Amino acid sequence: MKRRRTALVCLTALLAAAVTALPAAPAGADETEQIRNGTFDGGTDPWWSTPNVTAGPDGGRLCADVPGGTGQRWDAAVGQNDLTLVAGESYRLSFTADGTPAGHVVRAVVGLSVEPYDTYHEVSPQLSVSGDTYAYTFTAPVDTTRGQVAFQLGGSAEPWRFCLDDVSLLGGVAPEPYVPDTGPRVRVNQVGYLPTGPKNATLVTDATGPLRWRLRDARGRSVAEGRSVPRGMDASSGQKVHSIDFGSFTRRGEGYTLVADGETSHPFAIGTAAYERLRLDAAKYYYTQRSGTAIRDDLRPGYGRPAGHVGVAPNQGDTKVPCRPGECAYTLDVSGGWYDAGDHGKYVVNGGISTWELLSTYERALHARTGRPAKLGDGTLAIPESGNKVPDLLDEARWELEFLLKMQVPAGQPLAGMAHHKIHDEQWTGLPLLPSADPQRRQLHPPTTAATLNLAATAAQAARLYRPHDRAFAAKALAAARTAWSAALAHPDLLADESDGIGGGAYPDDRVEDEFYWAAAELYLTTGEKSFETYLLRSPVHTADIFGPLGFDWARTAAAGRLDLATVPSALPGRDAVRRSVVQGADRYLATLKAHPYGLPYAPDRNVYDWGSSAQVLNNAVVLATAHDLTGKTAYRDGALQTMDYILGRNALNISYVTGYGEVNAHNQHSRWYAHQLDPSLPAPPDGTLAGGPNSSIQDPVAQSLLQGCVGQFCYIDDIESWATNEHTVNWNAALTRLASFVADQG
Repeated sequence: MKRRRTALVCLTALLAAAVTALPAAPAGADETEQIRNGTFDGGTDPWWSTPNVTAGPDGGRLCADVPGGTGQRWDAAVGQNDLTLVAGESYRLSFTADGTPAGHVVRAVVGLSVEPYDTYHEVSPQLSVSGDTYAYTFTAPVDTTRGQVAFQLGGSAEPWRFCLDDVSLLGGVAPEPYVPDTGPRVRVNQVGYLPTGPKNATLVTDATGPLRWRLRDARGRSVAEGRSVPRGMDASSGQKVHSIDFGSFTRRGEGYTLVADGETSHPFAIGTAAYERLRLDAAKYYYTQRSGTAIRDDLRPGYGRPAGHVGVAPNQGDTKVPCRPGECAYTLDVSGGWYDAGDHGKYVVNGGISTWELLSTYERALHARTGRPAKLGDGTLAIPESGNKVPDLLDEARWELEFLLKMQVPAGQPLAGMAHHKIHDEQWTGLPLLPSADPQRRQLHPPTTAATLNLAATAAQAARLYRPHDRAFAAKALAAARTAWSAALAHPDLLADESDGIGGGAYPDDRVEDEFYWAAAELYLTTGEKSFETYLLRSPVHTADIFGPLGFDWARTAAAGRLDLATVPSALPGRDAVRRSVVQGADRYLATLKAHPYGLPYAPDRNVYDWGSSAQVLNNAVVLATAHDLTGKTAYRDGALQTMDYILGRNALNISYVTGYGEVNAHNQHSRWYAHQLDPSLPAPPDGTLAGGPNSSIQDPVAQSLLQGCVGQFCYIDDIESWATNEHTVNWNAALTRLASFVADQG
């Protein structure tokens, strides 16, 4: 995450058999053909093939004999280089193709033939199943004369024959505007509403006066009715909308629909069962993110895979990882942990906030009036550790904690006690790619103050939560936290390089006073020691207004400390003021929610939605939920519940951002191993996976080609290549886990 390139493939390095290409004619306003000899009437020049592919003319086509036993799609390919693309111009890629035997999946890509090998468009038809003639339109995001069309043919255990004809890349075609299918104009929580909770919907309509609505049960009978409330223009979507409130209806059931203005909503339930499932599915996500262990298919049917990064060829493993050249003289065993997102990197700052939020989900269950820790207890998540008499959520969090502890610089080395910022591949890999098949060298990146304080905070929190279950591990964690704290005090300004984003996300953070505050809070809550109390009370963060519009995340961690100081029992002087500050923050989020036509506590400046906006919305709702835990006031509970409506379908796109939840849900999140969209043999993300959601900056080529000029909520597309809007990450799912658990407890 933040931010990676999606590599096309370093095909040019493989082109021993390539033919020198002729310069392409520049694209203009008229339709212009970019491909040379796409009909193969004069042979195959200037097409190339990788050295392991035997390609040549055959009856007016190009046919290629593809060897078996190749591991990745890009291990065998044919293509053409040096194509000219013009930014903002629309292109139509078309071709005919077949394979013997039938059924092979081919990856056809248009992208950059030189570093960084960006992909601008790709499709993966299954030959003779998808048909033999294919045509796709896209808009080029950049100007280049080094474009490439390639057909990637590898990944088959057995040899096969691929034949290609009538290849065209026509520039200057009339663009096909992307218009998302938003379904019925009545937008509801497609999963369901709690019987005694709020029930709100949004109607998209140009009507200026109230409109009649009816609630229908599964048999189509009208069971409630009323009139909508016009809200005018919603700035976050550019839509004219009405609000509908049917909260007075409390009868449990499945298959309800809401009818208004001639439209019928997607079906939904009134009940609690879905949230009990979501509480667990959101947390079960982490098992299939584990590194360094085989994922058992009996525990996650359809998701079984070999262990990743354990040193089994072609994998180089994480058991003896060096620093980048010249940065340290040691190697570390940093195996285990969670893959951060859809790539193979592991990051301490993102792992830290994720671990904290999972641990705090369990800690809230211990202390909150509606908390039910047994719902997160031993045996609830179906993981290998189930049955060990330790709550499963703590077992899952420990998988990441053990990795975080391994990232600490050993005693006797320069910067001893600090934590390395991250570990990942030397270069970006392409999609799809199982962790076990990753051939890249792995490297430790330099220690940072932020990473060290993430380690100090989460290890200190772990020490108090694991003490009843494993005193030795608790002691080990506390010792590591103390060491990290001392090291951070000695090196308070070692910051991550914001340009260190090749092969993995950079995760830069130029202000770490919030991390110091968070770490001091966790150390104080665990030890009660005066030195940490004094640090807290003297920190300007302690009395600062930290609950801003964007909420908290890996780079804004003060709220982690503030929320725990407010909810975990302690003798902190002035604790009542801390609790009041949380309630005051919740008041602002509640006011934002009430003013928002879609009912969410998120209103960024100028409606510029940030990366991972789904999680930011949820974390703002966590503040609302905490205010309810502190005060017992229904308004805060209802605000948190209503926020979940947005995540699960009551939004401008009428989509649930959680895989497997809702009639229309995100299921093509950016991932190298949940890559069903690209490879039918691989699964989609597991149920309970949160998509990043609208991102106004649309940094990836797919989003840039389809979403130019998008407004707020419309800056999203459910496509595996849209890493800017549709990635999944461990910290985003942590926010979902925490709020889903809160919602389930209210049932």
